[in-house]
Amino acid sequence: MSKLHLVFGGRVSDPQGLDFIDLNALDIVGFFPDYKTAEKAWRAAAQRTVDDAEMKYVVAHMHKLLQPDTE
Repeated sequence: MSKLHLVFGGRVSDPQGLDFIDLNALDIVGFFPDYKTAEKAWRAAAQRTVDDAEMKYVVAHMHKLLQPDTE
C-alpha cells in the first residue's frame, strides 16, 4: 500500500489548534502518494495564506487511518 497523504486547510478558531470553524468550507488541496510530495503541496498552500493567522493547512497521514496496526 502506498503512503497516502491528504493536504487540506481552512479557517480555525485558534491558530495553535485544529478546530476548523466551517468544515463545509475546507480547502482540499489533494491526495499525495508520499510525504515529500504532500509536504511540498502543504508549503505552497500555507504560503498563499501566510498573512491570515486564522488559516491553517495540515498533512493527514491517510495510510495510518486506513491501516493503523501496520506501522
